[in-house]
Amino acid sequence: MTGMYNVLEKLHNGEALTAKEKQIHEWAATTVLKELHDELDAAVFDAYGWPASLSDEEILERLVALNHERADEEKRGLIRWLRPDYQNPDGATAVTQTEAELAERTPAKAKAAALKKRPWPKALPEQVQALREVLAELPEAADEATLAKAFKGARKDKLSEILATLEVTGLARRTDAGLWEG
Repeated sequence: MTGMYNVLEKLHNGEALTAKEKQIHEWAATTVLKELHDELDAAVFDAYGWPASLSDEEILERLVALNHERADEEKRGLIRWLRPDYQNPDGATAVTQTEAELAERTPAKAKAAALKKRPWPKALPEQVQALREVLAELPEAADEATLAKAFKGARKDKLSEILATLEVTGLARRTDAGLWEG
């Protein structure tokens, strides 16, 4: 007996249905199932920001590329939890080889000296941007004191607050060694 998903596939491809398939179509309400699948497909395309006209091959290519991108992020220790309370209840961060190497070194204080000292902006959006720029310029993770030294007049409490916000939004992360990276 032909199943309703076989009937759905034929409907999707615009193929004619046999008498038995028509009976299944009426009995199983495959039109409703097809509408639900179409709505789900549209929502997934929208979530990824992809055009709905992609072929199966193009979808697969994009998913493989996205998978490689996420794998690279995870190697660097960035994990995008969908449900952190469930998936990572202890708030643990992944340990990467870079972090293990960083734990053996002293914090990146010497690296901050290489940074051009800049004034601490007055407005919050500019402070966030300036801190992100410093994090991007550092070749390795740094502690808060080192980051503060990259600015003239930075308030440590404000710097800590911005780093915590960047961490929550995924724009910065704290290593197991307590260092920050962008």
